[in-house]
Amino acid sequence: MTKFSDLNLSPKVLKAVEEAGYETPTPIQADAIPPALEGRDVLGIAQTGTGKTASFTLPMVSMLARGRARARMPRSLVLCPTRELAAQVAENFETYAKHVKLTKALLIGGVSFKEQDQLIDRGVDVLIATPGRLLDHFERGKLLLTGVQIMVVDEADRMLDMGFIPDIERIFGLVPFTRQTLFFSATMAGEIERITNTFLSNPARVEVARQATTGENIKQELYLFKPSRRDRAATEKRNVLRTIIDKEGDACSNAIIFCNRKTDVDVVAKSLKKHGYDAAPIHGDLDQSKRTEVLQGFRDGTLRFLVASDVAARGLDVPAVSHVFNYDVPGHAEDYVHRIGRTGRAGRDGKAIMICEPRDEKNLDAIERLTEKPIPRIDGLPTGGKPAAPETAKTPEKSGEAPKRGRSRAKKDETPKETKPEPVTAAPEDKAPEAPETPKPEKAKAEQTKAEQPKRSEQRSRNDKPARGSGRGRGKGGDRSPVGMGDHMPTFIAKSFEERRED
Repeated sequence: MTKFSDLNLSPKVLKAVEEAGYETPTPIQADAIPPALEGRDVLGIAQTGTGKTASFTLPMVSMLARGRARARMPRSLVLCPTRELAAQVAENFETYAKHVKLTKALLIGGVSFKEQDQLIDRGVDVLIATPGRLLDHFERGKLLLTGVQIMVVDEADRMLDMGFIPDIERIFGLVPFTRQTLFFSATMAGEIERITNTFLSNPARVEVARQATTGENIKQELYLFKPSRRDRAATEKRNVLRTIIDKEGDACSNAIIFCNRKTDVDVVAKSLKKHGYDAAPIHGDLDQSKRTEVLQGFRDGTLRFLVASDVAARGLDVPAVSHVFNYDVPGHAEDYVHRIGRTGRAGRDGKAIMICEPRDEKNLDAIERLTEKPIPRIDGLPTGGKPAAPETAKTPEKSGEAPKRGRSRAKKDETPKETKPEPVTAAPEDKAPEAPETPKPEKAKAEQTKAEQPKRSEQRSRNDKPARGSGRGRGKGGDRSPVGMGDHMPTFIAKSFEERRED
């Protein structure tokens, strides 16, 4: 069995490793450290939690022990996707370089530029940074990258997910071409493959496990959850989470609860605290001081539940995390591997539990295709309380008079509107017989009068102007038919003209 003493590390580094309690390297460490010490580029592919950080930290400390840093010109550069992972790498350097005089600086967001500038001005051997803050210092003229001898890209696939690839390519162009590059990733997407082919020179490829595999020491479970009502889905899902936690009992000493959205992180953490669970949120919108405080409490054991977004899925090296709860099914299948990798670290046993709603089944299928193994389903979903009553129609016996009113209205509406007789207004009895006596010739005469009206108006003199109220359109022959009535002349009007003609 290979030991650290067989890897040609410097005596001071070996002493620090022994004091840390490690004797046997992990497979990725055993395969990556020798070529790194030889000065070769290394492409390391391994699942999370396998010790990739020590794979580049130990050889860097051994090689950088000789030499001296100059102001504003770091000798090595480590790029990390998140603040938490950068802080974790800095802690590893402190652990393994305790017997070597190496200076380091941590460039991350949420920290004063002034303090970071002071460290850079003195000169640092190891510069650990996130891409954004590193470029901020460079553009301000506070940093030169021409003295970088070793460049490390950690969690490259996470860099891709967070959109840092253009920044990584720019940084590669700022460091010397003769540098040594150590490139580590849990998965190898097409874009990552392109970068390695472009910027790595004949790398030693180290792949100790199939890409995107989960640890065999992590027990996985899946609860299929279907809410009773759409508007109660979030409340019932939080209820299910609390019930699963209670079901695990004392076996769940501490846990990380992953949510897809920052808003859900805050809501779930608040709900757990409300029901008596020791929980706190962590996500990218929190101040760096608050994030550091929460992480330190979780590491110390004073905080039991850490509700996190994917910003904490990488770089959290807490060896004794007993459980990981996926409150949401991750949108990217690779994130599932990184999430559950927070438990079962350093050879310990772990447990990962995920809650899946019907809308998440597509993402679940993608995870199982990536890991090439189904996640065991757990029957008998805990409800965490009284289940919501299903929506059922009320029976007539219990619904009172409302159904009766509905039935009476239905009976009235059975007759189609087309068959309803239209209301008829009866004429007065003394005028009813006059309707058939309307003379049809009057219609033709009225039309003739209408046609001749312009000619008569021209011949009419001022004295012949009809009297006010006498009605317009009277002809010379005493024709008193009204103009413009058409075929629909009322009976009483026709009768009045007949009487005048008789006179």
